[in-house]
Amino acid sequence: MANPLKGCVTYTPDNVPIYGYRPSLPAAIVFCIVFTIPTVLHVFQLYPKRTWWLSIFVIGGVGEIMGWASRGWAYGCPYNATAFMMQLACLVLAPNFFTAGCYIALGRMITTLGRQYSPISPRLYLYIFCGCDIVSLVVQAVGGSSAAAAFNAVPPGNTKPGTNIMVGGIIFQLVSITVFLVFFCLVIFRAWGELKHARAVNLVALATVVSIMAIYVRCVYRTIELLQGWSGYLITTERYFIALDGAMMVIAMVVFNIWNPSTLLGLAPVKQSGNSSRGELAEKVQGEPDRAEDSDQVIEHVVMPKQVA
Repeated sequence: MANPLKGCVTYTPDNVPIYGYRPSLPAAIVFCIVFTIPTVLHVFQLYPKRTWWLSIFVIGGVGEIMGWASRGWAYGCPYNATAFMMQLACLVLAPNFFTAGCYIALGRMITTLGRQYSPISPRLYLYIFCGCDIVSLVVQAVGGSSAAAAFNAVPPGNTKPGTNIMVGGIIFQLVSITVFLVFFCLVIFRAWGELKHARAVNLVALATVVSIMAIYVRCVYRTIELLQGWSGYLITTERYFIALDGAMMVIAMVVFNIWNPSTLLGLAPVKQSGNSSRGELAEKVQGEPDRAEDSDQVIEHVVMPKQVA
């Protein structure tokens, strides 16, 4: 493979870029469009009720757009080092905003259902698991810098130590997501009785599961990809990157457009108007058979406690 350059050199089949292939321009254009649509839609969905925490999906979407735009740039300049580093940095960083959105979504669900269903407070999900994501990113950045330095050396050095550090960061993130899924399942199990009468919360839970599993699939793919090395089969075959990275992140983002927490849970930043929790209200509604079918509507109109940061 050719070393990355600062200028723009026309692609030649005999001079293989660092990607192991020439990035696809149609794929870059399609993903730029596909990520732009849900990003703009998230802006319109969060604004009416000022659900600002959903802007985290907008930030992640912008990161994906920049990453795929960089790959479009790399089609014309496949040996350009800046294009390579931009697409790498953006497409590694952006998914972390989607995982943060999942962490906050669970916290909102707990606030809606009742604090008693979770072993930790809603706020801690964001602090603990986003903290783990930051650690993972730092480790990946250190490993990536080390591997890039070795690759760009003259003559090229050993990239394996840096690559192994990157793999360690991704594995740490996989473990973190796995622990989050355990907490998620525990909350769902404990609140199962109330969830039967809270369709809105069920849909947000479904969106969270679909999103986090798409992110999980991507993490597994990136782990195997890097274990094979920078010249391995997965990393030098673009169709796998398109299907297991790009497409997975589209799913992780779009699912929250379809089942939007702002719309379903009515998470407007307003003050609490009473002492009854949603859980208490749900139980009250369940006790009145003639009103049970309206439980979702009643629960959704209860004023939320103070937002989780």
